[in-house]
Order: sequence, then structure tokens, then C-alpha cells
Amino acid sequence: QVQLVESGGGLAQAGGSLRLACAASGRTFSSYMMGWFRQAPGKEREFVGAITSSAGRLYYADSLKGRFTISRDNVKNTLYLQMNSLKPEDTAVYYCAAKVKATMSTTDKAAYDYWGQGTQVTVSS
Repeated sequence: QVQLVESGGGLAQAGGSLRLACAASGRTFSSYMMGWFRQAPGKEREFVGAITSSAGRLYYADSLKGRFTISRDNVKNTLYLQMNSLKPEDTAVYYCAAKVKATMSTTDKAAYDYWGQGTQVTVSS
């Protein structure tokens, strides 16, 4: 089992940047694929991006490619999301998640087994 705690959220201006972090407990972080999701008010939780256990492959929502970058540090048991050129529509609660089974879908939130509590990102225009 793994526990996930996000941090780094806050208020940013349009065009600005934020870096989110997700600290994981337990010794198995390096074996999990990790993902970021977000949920805006009144909307479904949506896929932002994911990274394989060894950081060998990255996946992003098409609409976010080029602005968001996912990385991980398996020594520090931490997942990151660098968000640049922020837009007001990026306002949401951002969640990190861990996926145990490699064969499950990468973009489907139902495929992820462990979730953090979320961190609020608000982008002002």
C-alpha cells in the first residue's frame, strides 16, 4: 500500500507557473506507474498525464502537451507536475494517483488504486 500527499498548489496568474509535488510513503513507489488527474468544479475528474515506474515513458492529455511536464524521483519517492503558461481553465483540484497493474489503462481514473487528497490550483486572469 502507498499513501500519497500532494503539495505546491495555490494561486497563480495566467501565464505563470506552478510545480506540484506528490510525496509517497512506502518502499514500493518505484514500482508503480504514477498519474496526475484534475477536477474542476462541476466537471468529471480528468487525466492530466502519467509516467511509468522507471520514468521511461510519459503520457499526457493532448490538450496539455507542451505546457505540463511530469517527472519523478524514485530516490525521494516523489512525483512532480511542472505547469507552465497557466490558463484560467487550468483551475482545478489536482490529484496524484498510483496504478498497481501495468496492464490497466493509463488514462482511466478507475485503473488507479491509490489517490492523494488533492491540492487546489487557482489561475486568475
